[in-house]
Amino acid sequence: MPELESLPGPKSVFFFDIDNCLYSKSKQVHKLMQESIDRYFINRLSLSPDEAATLHKDYYTQYGLALEGLILHHKVDPLEYNALVDDSLPLEGVIHPDPRLRKLLQDFDRSKVRLWLFTNAYINHGKRVVKLLGVDDLFDGITHCDYGASPLVCKPHDAMYGKAQAEAGAASPSDCYFVDDSYLNCKRAQDLGWTSVHILEPEDTEPAVKACKYQIRNLEELRAIFPQFFKSGKVTAEGLGHINKP
Repeated sequence: MPELESLPGPKSVFFFDIDNCLYSKSKQVHKLMQESIDRYFINRLSLSPDEAATLHKDYYTQYGLALEGLILHHKVDPLEYNALVDDSLPLEGVIHPDPRLRKLLQDFDRSKVRLWLFTNAYINHGKRVVKLLGVDDLFDGITHCDYGASPLVCKPHDAMYGKAQAEAGAASPSDCYFVDDSYLNCKRAQDLGWTSVHILEPEDTEPAVKACKYQIRNLEELRAIFPQFFKSGKVTAEGLGHINKP
């Protein structure tokens, strides 16, 4: 990824969430992460497994990130948390290069749109995942949740979207396009004037009310929704298969 100072002037930016978005939930990274977080709650707060799971869910629901609740209510060291939770995950045995994802990203017309990573994870985890996927060189930058900052800012808080827009060099919310697996993150982005795309797994239940205007189950569908951003401008036959399948 280039240094921010070397980026060209403002243009449209397509923001991609990383976890459960650039790769499928079937990889079970989310499960590994949940287990790691629960262990942290158990060990750090001296809770039973059931208590840890309940509090973890409560903090995630209330704040969008379990870590925020841990910082606010238990004064944990966020960088220690990152080392013991995210950085400890055995991702090398789970995430592998994805040629179809790479081909999709390479087909974006970079004279029209900048590609940017936008994650609630710490930068270590975000960079690690895209490197394992074999697509780290295709993004212009990354906006991450800075675990060393106070207060902690993450999606779906308004300040996080403002941070991403500024770091990526988008002139206005109308220049921001965004795909994420989180209902709340997509809804808030759309409320702020971004063009949001909510990605679901093939087996996911359709939400009663859509999070945003666009909803997909395959990243290849972005070609049909935003043909102006692609060099080919259409869905390929190869892309009809679910790009996120293992």
